[in-house]
Amino acid sequence: MESIEVAAEFKVSPKRLYEAWLDGKQHSAFTGGAEASIEARVGGEHTAWDGYIWGKTVTLEPHRRIVQTWRTSEFPEDSEDSQLEGLLEPTPGGTRLRLVHTRIPDGQGDRYRDGWDENYFRPMRTYFEGKPLK
Repeated sequence: MESIEVAAEFKVSPKRLYEAWLDGKQHSAFTGGAEASIEARVGGEHTAWDGYIWGKTVTLEPHRRIVQTWRTSEFPEDSEDSQLEGLLEPTPGGTRLRLVHTRIPDGQGDRYRDGWDENYFRPMRTYFEGKPLK
């Protein structure tokens, strides 16, 4: 199993980012329109990227931390779910979102590291800040 950690800063409050992550409509919008569905409660199910990603919410610490099980259609059938921990850290200009993604199937870590930047952080900057990442 592999683990990765990625981070990005956004010019929004931790509260704003937390609420958007857990709202299916906003999650869909900040990923560029790929459909997401999220039950914003511990034990609630979530899907993103038109069903490519799915899992359950394990822990919620409002405006600070989100922990979810996470898997994609590319995981081997016999692999366990990975775990995604999102840590929202206030900064002078907004929020630093740090994603700690563990229990990724061997050989897939680099793909997801790149995917977090390309499919989440870049479109999130456009959504929240109105400008693309350079």
